[in-house]
Amino acid sequence: MSLHYPHAEPPAPGELIEVAPGIFWLRMPLPFQLDHINLWLLRDDAGWTLVDTGFADDGVRGLWEAILVRLDGPLTRLIATHFHPDHLGLATWLQEKTGAELWMSTGEFLTAHAVWHEVGGHGARFMCEQFRQHGLCDERLEKFSTRGSGYRRAVPALPEHYRRLKDGDRLRIAGNHWETIVGYGHAPEHVALYCAELDVLISGDMLLPRISTNISVFAATPEADALRWYLDSLTQMARRLPPGTLVLPSHGLPFTGVQPRVEALRQHHEERLHALEDSCKQAPQSAAGLLEVLFNRPLDTHQTMFAMGEAIAHLNYLEQAGRLSRSVDADGVIRYSRMQQRSAGH
Repeated sequence: MSLHYPHAEPPAPGELIEVAPGIFWLRMPLPFQLDHINLWLLRDDAGWTLVDTGFADDGVRGLWEAILVRLDGPLTRLIATHFHPDHLGLATWLQEKTGAELWMSTGEFLTAHAVWHEVGGHGARFMCEQFRQHGLCDERLEKFSTRGSGYRRAVPALPEHYRRLKDGDRLRIAGNHWETIVGYGHAPEHVALYCAELDVLISGDMLLPRISTNISVFAATPEADALRWYLDSLTQMARRLPPGTLVLPSHGLPFTGVQPRVEALRQHHEERLHALEDSCKQAPQSAAGLLEVLFNRPLDTHQTMFAMGEAIAHLNYLEQAGRLSRSVDADGVIRYSRMQQRSAGH
């Protein structure tokens, strides 16, 4: 079964498309290679509920100014799927303009504050040390140490209060019930929303139609098996959702075909895992030394950050599955080797 896309084209920036009864699709620009994010406005009894906010820049603020004037009721609730800047960047600004209440998981709310304040293992100095241990050269590390807090620039202010969302919570929106599905691997406690009455899943970044979600290991949790957590989350999602569920992702087009997309992502990551294993056959390799295996293209500083996190996630998976062994060189660099196959009879 292949994926089906009910809408061939996205809305223009600032425009709305109704994709299901009472659910409207907005697309906002991003200043990256991934140049957009999808946001979702849900008609509610008292006004509107918004899922994710967009990136904090003047262009997106201007689009929001025009949209808020056109809405036929107040924005009363913001739901943030997770703490990343394109999802949470304008939460404080929108709250100040509308008085809307913020809903998100505790893991995402607290991580946003830790990253913003660069505490608890989050921030450039912790990241640089993690990447140094995984073999990144001094020249590239210097670029990270001098670029400052990208998160603080992209999220100028953070809310101080929120309503907590947990896995399995049920929210009533315009007479329908939306169940929260918490997933792991991409972010600490990423919240997706499923409405059985409409058979619609707002998937955030957990399930995307064409690109693979970034799965990274961060300095605060260096041994995290983030890729396994992510794949397990997808497996559970595929089991609980009907085959015809309409998926509303944060990037790309709305689609149906949860189960084939999950299977394709599992195959994609297994191919990458095999490629890493093969590269560690002849000599121990560091995560930095394996970047070209996973990403066969030049990487700028921003892309290198995600690439290193993703390489470490795949290597942690292989090491904890017993498919690679890990050692630390005299220079303090972590390296990985292919596990020797045991001969017959042993």
